Amino acid sequence: MSSKKVLVQIMNPGLLDEDTIILGEMMVRRWKIPTNRYLQLSFGSFKQGVKVLSLPRYAGIRISQGLAYRMGIFSKPALQLTFKRSASLLRLGPLIGVLISRDYPDSPERPFGSITMFCREMIHACKKQGAYAYFFTTDHIGPDPDHIKGWVYSDGWRQAELPAADVFYNRLTSRKLENKPSVQHFLKEVKSRYGSHFFNEKFLDKTEVFDALKTDPALLRYLPESHLFRNYAMLKSMCSRYPAVFLKPIRGSLGKGIIRISRNPEGTYQTLATQVGGTRRQNFESLSKLFSSLSGKMKTTRYQIQQGLTLINLTGRPVDFRALVQKNRLGNWEITSIVARIAGNQHYVSNLARGGTLSTVKEAVAKTSLPADIKAKAGVRLKKAALDIAAGIEAHIPAHFGELGIDLAMDTAGKVWLLEVNSKPSKNDNTPLASGKVRPSVKRMIDYATYLSSS
Repeated sequence: MSSKKVLVQIMNPGLLDEDTIILGEMMVRRWKIPTNRYLQLSFGSFKQGVKVLSLPRYAGIRISQGLAYRMGIFSKPALQLTFKRSASLLRLGPLIGVLISRDYPDSPERPFGSITMFCREMIHACKKQGAYAYFFTTDHIGPDPDHIKGWVYSDGWRQAELPAADVFYNRLTSRKLENKPSVQHFLKEVKSRYGSHFFNEKFLDKTEVFDALKTDPALLRYLPESHLFRNYAMLKSMCSRYPAVFLKPIRGSLGKGIIRISRNPEGTYQTLATQVGGTRRQNFESLSKLFSSLSGKMKTTRYQIQQGLTLINLTGRPVDFRALVQKNRLGNWEITSIVARIAGNQHYVSNLARGGTLSTVKEAVAKTSLPADIKAKAGVRLKKAALDIAAGIEAHIPAHFGELGIDLAMDTAGKVWLLEVNSKPSKNDNTPLASGKVRPSVKRMIDYATYLSSS
């Protein structure tokens, strides 16, 4: 199989038939592309029989305007061209479809709201790597998955009709949208009809993650005791074993709704609950009264009850770590980044949405009271834990993931613990970038999509 990035030139109407393409003479000779019979040209689910004409001293591909329009291609993209001789197949792409929660057609500069900059980064990464990306919402999914109305970038954002992609990346931020029958039907159809790959295809919840990982003996060392919170007996049992326990909404994010329960020296109990602008503190004479105060919340929210940990801290502010783990161009898990997150004042969770701040792992760990030998190994231990957990998610949860946000903690003895796993790491516009610059996380995502499309 031969492959090369080429510039796609779109010819004016009348200059080239839709079933004819032009390639450079040297490429035709080197790849032994037949010019005396029809081949198949593919772009995602789009297929077209074409004849090849060769042109001396030319290195790109020329296609008719009508053919380009049917493929959803505009301007002059540089795309990877692959020739598979055994199948008489010429393939452009990969074509990548990104499923997003919403668009704003009346805002041409920011049609995707807070993730517009991330989408532009994807366009830049695709340009460098010979891929082509489009963006679409659940409202763009129609009865025929072979024709999807989506957004492309060509001297500005524009809408076009596109084929089903080789690879779909799920960036939906709402479980309600993800669980729509039309979305689930679409997911099944593109996989079965076109062999499309669909990664990060579902949200994870805390109970699912901990129940799956605790079946793997190699991962038990990272797991605090954790259960789906069901009743008073479970609360009493956990509080008898640990000085503090946490109740975490199993489908929560950004630190919302987390409740910390601790036992006071005189035998009473205290709860700390995350709220906008700070923490709400309440005291209860007994555990039964505390449980009664939770019963209303339990009717609408399912909680995971988790062992409290004595985390390393900076001047009393707890520290934890967010690892971004992604699949690379070989299809293997790799650490893209790990940052330390330091809780804000008056908060016991480290999320940036709750006033937390970021630091490098090295800087944060250096300021703690950990022994010097543990400080020296902290980065290596965190990376190993993140990769072990990503492999565990892949092995024990039946869904396809290409990136995971893994929240880790380190206790005052230097032991690494898993806090939670997020299958939709944030892509909001919070990192200023120079024009055309692409973060390693975005490049790696395109690398993985390219790997999937060729597998």
